[in-house]
Amino acid sequence: MNLHFEELTGTDGARIGVATLDAEKSLNALSLPMIHALNDKLSAWAKDAQIVCVLLRGNGAKAFCAGGEVRSLVQACRMHPGEVPPLAAQFFNAEYRLDYSLHTYPKPLICWGHGYVLGGGMGLLQGASIRIVTPSSRLAMPEISIGLYPDVGASWFLSRLPGKLGLFLGLTGAQMNGRDALDLDLADRFLLDEQQQELIDRLLQLNWQEQTAMQLNSLLKALQQEAVAQMPEAQWLPRRQAIDDLLDVSDVSCAWKALSLQRDSNDLLIARAAKTMSEGSPLTAHLVWEQIVRARHLSLAEVFQMEYTLSLNCCRHPEFSEGVRARLIDKDHKPHWHWPDITRVPEAVVEAHFHKVWEGRHPLADLSGY
Repeated sequence: MNLHFEELTGTDGARIGVATLDAEKSLNALSLPMIHALNDKLSAWAKDAQIVCVLLRGNGAKAFCAGGEVRSLVQACRMHPGEVPPLAAQFFNAEYRLDYSLHTYPKPLICWGHGYVLGGGMGLLQGASIRIVTPSSRLAMPEISIGLYPDVGASWFLSRLPGKLGLFLGLTGAQMNGRDALDLDLADRFLLDEQQQELIDRLLQLNWQEQTAMQLNSLLKALQQEAVAQMPEAQWLPRRQAIDDLLDVSDVSCAWKALSLQRDSNDLLIARAAKTMSEGSPLTAHLVWEQIVRARHLSLAEVFQMEYTLSLNCCRHPEFSEGVRARLIDKDHKPHWHWPDITRVPEAVVEAHFHKVWEGRHPLADLSGY
């Protein structure tokens, strides 16, 4: 199953649920069976009065979760060219329901975001009520490289970052460290990788009968004090003004051009980000620009409903399959994009990504009533 669940009993008899993603070879990439199992267990724990807190973590030193298991999705897309494969409808429905349930979870939900936290992993981390990062954390939404777009609620959290930083991170897939995550309100606490067991031990010692929030805050604050000396330097907030100036443009084609010119920048971080975008999907760039504009005035439920529509449409178009082929299957890193020129992507194609491809009620319509 690539998932492990356990319940640990504390000194006062209260229990803590621990869910561990356990697909180390794939960097804990989320498959549809994993999503279903995690959703079922979290729902059960939410209703169990004896469970007072949940910890979500990933096995292995390299990653909490490097995203969704997209290879099987792309295989399904190739079997249904121009259509929405049934697997895609099932996968994104289940994944976005899981992500939304984390955002609305009724109990303290701690997510330990060590190592790579990419794509679908960010969807899990951002939904948690206590988002922990470590010195090894590398957070990103790298979909520009595979012809998808930043989903799993990224329309919500990228559109709410300061200035143009959300647009920049979506266009470039640039990685953030633990300090960046704290700076941009994409994490709540910075702890050391080796402090996880101490956190669990001390959670089990808490009195969960009274002043729970105060005790939990004091515990996390004390652990962070031990870790703060190892916090890395900020990368992106100090560059906010430069990024805001670069992306102070009227449309996505101008943004692409402005960033592309930075490939030879003396600022190596900016240069690397510009190179990644330049090799990425121009269609994705159009979707990033549009999703951030549209998401600013949407509720969280509406964001997931919009992303579901976008994702199914991405499965109907060739860029997603080609990006995954080049980056993850053949690994030649030479995608042949259907629309290689940012200025030649048809406006009608971009707009069509936001239109439903099913009959009747939206499959995620009930999220608005949670």
